[in-house]
This record gives sequence, structure tokens and C-alpha cells, in this order.
Amino acid sequence: MSLTLLYLFIPTFFIVSITPGMCMTLALSLGLSIGIKRSLHMMWGELIGVGLVATSAALGVATLMLQYPEAFTFLKLGGGAYLCWIGYEMFCSRGKLVLTETEGEAPAYSNKQLALNGFLTAVANPKGWAFFVTLLPPFIDASLPMAPQLTALITLILLLEFLCLLIYASGGKLLRHILMERNNVRLMNRVSGVLMIAVGLWLALGK
Repeated sequence: MSLTLLYLFIPTFFIVSITPGMCMTLALSLGLSIGIKRSLHMMWGELIGVGLVATSAALGVATLMLQYPEAFTFLKLGGGAYLCWIGYEMFCSRGKLVLTETEGEAPAYSNKQLALNGFLTAVANPKGWAFFVTLLPPFIDASLPMAPQLTALITLILLLEFLCLLIYASGGKLLRHILMERNNVRLMNRVSGVLMIAVGLWLALGK
């Protein structure tokens, strides 16, 4: 991969990744409800999903998946309904991702559950598959070996995606501190719940 293509790829993907989407909204919601440290478990699950989608797109699997969108239906609806349920519990100030007036900290879902949320959000998004199908080919030099180029591109994708997730989770944590200072824990739970429900609906109903 030439340096020229590399210099073009980094800002291109960063701009696309930093744009609000399902995964970034999820990071914002979890940063608000459970903080950055606990959100890291969602992030590594999401990064595994992004890496899987990017690799599959590079290998041509995404072309087949996009021809049969019904393959996403079950995963989209199931994952979306699950996230909506978590959001509903947060909005009603109950469940494992909720802050209480007395505790000040949310008893969190298990690390595996948080990672699964991130993984499902990344993998069940048809737009993500379509994006990688259209994004990767222009940055691949056909005159050079394919494997090193794909390794470099996917590594950069994961690094930039992780950076953007941290930015959104940090924004959620900042909002969390503001609301905690005002002793408005219920409002914080409701904001987190609405964001989580939005991700769920976006995942289930998005095309």
C-alpha cells in the first residue's frame, strides 16, 4: 500500500467513524451509565465485530450477504429488541446498568454481556457491510501483495474505531459528572435509556 493511499485512508475513515452511528451512540450511552472503564468491554466486542465485517468484506463475503438481506433479519430484530429492553430498564431506573441515589455506581452487566452488545451492534448493521465493500477497494493497490495491505488497513480501521469510541464514551462520562453534581440520577438513567433504545430501534429497523 502506497503512502499516498495511506494518507488518504486515515482521514477518510476517521471522518466516517466519528460520524454518529449505532456503535458511537452505544458508547455514549454506556459512558454515561457505567463510565469509560466498564465500557471498554463493549468496545472490544464491537472491535471484534468491525474486524470480522471488514475482513469478510475484503474477502468478498459481504457481496453475498448484501444480495440476501434477509440473512440479517433475525440478527437485527433480536439484537435490536434486546438493546431496547435494556434501554427500557434504564429509563425506568431499574436493571443492571442503572445508577441509584444511594450507590452512586451501577452494578454492571457481565463483561461478556457488554462485549456481546458491542459485537451484535457492529455485525448486524447492513450499512456497515455496504460501507466496507465500497470503502476498501479504492485503497488497495492491485500491483502489491494483498495480505499485507489488508492487514494494515484493518489494523488502522480498528485503531481509529477505538479512538472514536473512546471520544464518545468520554463525552458520556462528562455528561454523567454534570448530572451527578446536580444530583439528578434519574434524569441520567432516562437519558442513557433513551440512547440505548435509539440504538436498538436503529439496529432493528434500519435498512
